[in-house]
Amino acid sequence: MSTSHAGPRFAVGLTGGIGCGKTTVADLFAARGAAVIDTDQIAHSLTAPHGAAMPALIDAFGPDYATADGALDRARMRALVFADPDARARLEAILHPRIRDATAAAALLADGPYTIFVVPLLIESGTWRARVARVLAIDCSEATQVARVMARNGLAEDQVRAIMAAQVTRARRLEEADDVIVNDAGIDALLPQVERLHRFYLDEAARLAEQPSQRL
Repeated sequence: MSTSHAGPRFAVGLTGGIGCGKTTVADLFAARGAAVIDTDQIAHSLTAPHGAAMPALIDAFGPDYATADGALDRARMRALVFADPDARARLEAILHPRIRDATAAAALLADGPYTIFVVPLLIESGTWRARVARVLAIDCSEATQVARVMARNGLAEDQVRAIMAAQVTRARRLEEADDVIVNDAGIDALLPQVERLHRFYLDEAARLAEQPSQRL
């Protein structure tokens, strides 16, 4: 079943701290037919070799922040923005409008009964809450986050905790969320949670699609 793009479209913002399993959960919703748009993937494409954001990034930060093949040197940029709030602001001023435009373009092309936007910094951004009907937080213990990221990225524990400290607190994320999926216990524990919310989102999408379109 596909919702007409001419009318309102039900959208969910999926977020969570690093290592909570956002991609795993998003893939499970995609397997059930949801249109999934991952802002991290869009950001990676913009900063890939000769990506659309690279000329502006090189202009702002210099050629030392590009790799030999023309991609963003992520490790070098990560170190810079952690140490320099002004550099972080300049980076965001370049990337965020481009991510927003690419996300909007992807949403226009999205098919499926509803759309899930995967936005790691959804709460921090301050703008996404108004763009989605519901916020879904993927949650797990901080110890699980640390263990997963250390295993996945090869980072030291203090590096992982520094990244976590730069994100909103777990308590704040849960407070802001409309829906929560707990991802501490593996795929078997995830599936019923995803299935329950998928059915709920299908119902909400159908209800929204039945409302008369308001053209301002």
